[in-house]
Amino acid sequence: MWSFLGKITKNLTIAIPIIMVSGFVFGIIFNAGFLKGFIIPFTFLMVYPMMVNLNFQKVLEKGDSKAQILTQIINFGIVPFLAYFIGLIFFKDTPYMALGLLLVGLVPTSGMAISWTGFAKGNLEAAVKMMIIGLLLGSIATPFYVKFLMGSAIEINFFKIMQQIAIIVFIPMAAGFITRQSLVKKYGQKEFRQNIGPKFPALSTLGVVGIVFIAMALKAKGIAASPGMLLYILVPLIIIYTFNFIISSLIGKFFLPRGDAIALVYGSVMRNLSISLAIAINAFGQEGANAALVIAIAYIIQVQSAAWYVKFTDKIFGTSDLKKEHPELSIAQPYKDKTHTGKEFSMVADIKKILFATDISKTAKFASRYACSIGNSFNAEVWVIHVISDKLESYSFGAGINVSGTMDKNQIDDFNNEAMEDAKQIIQERIRHTSKKVLEEIPFCPLAEEKVIIKTGNPVDQIVKVAEQDNFDLIIMGTHGHDKFEEIVLGSTANGVMLKSKVPVLVTRPS
Repeated sequence: MWSFLGKITKNLTIAIPIIMVSGFVFGIIFNAGFLKGFIIPFTFLMVYPMMVNLNFQKVLEKGDSKAQILTQIINFGIVPFLAYFIGLIFFKDTPYMALGLLLVGLVPTSGMAISWTGFAKGNLEAAVKMMIIGLLLGSIATPFYVKFLMGSAIEINFFKIMQQIAIIVFIPMAAGFITRQSLVKKYGQKEFRQNIGPKFPALSTLGVVGIVFIAMALKAKGIAASPGMLLYILVPLIIIYTFNFIISSLIGKFFLPRGDAIALVYGSVMRNLSISLAIAINAFGQEGANAALVIAIAYIIQVQSAAWYVKFTDKIFGTSDLKKEHPELSIAQPYKDKTHTGKEFSMVADIKKILFATDISKTAKFASRYACSIGNSFNAEVWVIHVISDKLESYSFGAGINVSGTMDKNQIDDFNNEAMEDAKQIIQERIRHTSKKVLEEIPFCPLAEEKVIIKTGNPVDQIVKVAEQDNFDLIIMGTHGHDKFEEIVLGSTANGVMLKSKVPVLVTRPS
């Protein structure tokens, strides 16, 4: 079941139209009135799983305040009013469809904003905060905007909308928070992040397709009487999304650095259509199906436009510079300690292949001395491995969605390839510096630029896996050490490798 739901999540642009057609056919053949009883269950199924993974502590992190402020100005000061005025033009005689346009522009921002920010090499941390802030502000502000802008055109029960938002958003939010805390306490953060949390977004997708099916079934006979309605709805949606992309791109380009600018674009364009759909179908009764129809069609335009925009980000904002965006990959200076220990090693073990694990830190400089010395003494090959943390996994945990769940393997590889290539170049440069120093003291340096392995994921798992699969005889790595109980027993990575590896491990620390 999880595999099937995962495929639907990755292919919403195909799944939504299929569900819409299915709902239409069902509504034509049968009396769909009984489906109203399923609205609340499907709404809960849509919203609650999303809330389980939300990490609200992300909002407290600093560093991109300007981007956050500009994003919310667009989200609440520009887009809702644009949607309202476009609705007046296109849906003057059908106010509930105008309401649908307004709801599309009212609740930012969906979890997909994080995925597309990642594709475009933008600031993922900023995108995570934009999503959480947008969800909270949008949920609070929606009743006021709807009452103020649509109150003269349709009957608005302000307190009913407030009540429905409490049911749709804040109760699931509280339940999700409690669920998250309980699961983390029982299974630990790592198990929750890797195996439990990623399953919840698929359940949310099931809720989305269920609500879309119900909305189409309830409107089927009306659509059959006026088939051009669907095409007519596309036009104002295209105008809104086009304007949103343009204004966000201009503001981002002139006021923000590249990474923040990309996050701003997707943080304002990718609306939380799931919440909007739930409000439309729950707070406005039978007429809410008109608004829900508009929102359902917005799914198609939103995803397609986001995919196309990725292709133009480099032209608009320039190419990314991962060395600036990820300072941990900066080239470290070669160590200045020229003293060679001259210590001879006498071991029974036959060491022919050494894996030197480096995190490109100061600590790793000292460990490289041992890798060179032991490799020289035993005439052994020395391979260098560096593991880049999986950004998608860490941001999935912070964002409350399975970011990589919306991507296929090729897209995930594309996202990581540039960072991997950049790290490889940095390590090769480091090897060139180190080799010069080593050759001043010994006739042979076992380090070679072509013997570099770059992986993404969990450092412990990747180092152990490579060491065992490629038949290495020894792993050499550094640790920070120096009290704090040896950096909590030699540091988490070094300690993890020692516990899991079947290959002998030599751990060094700065001397």
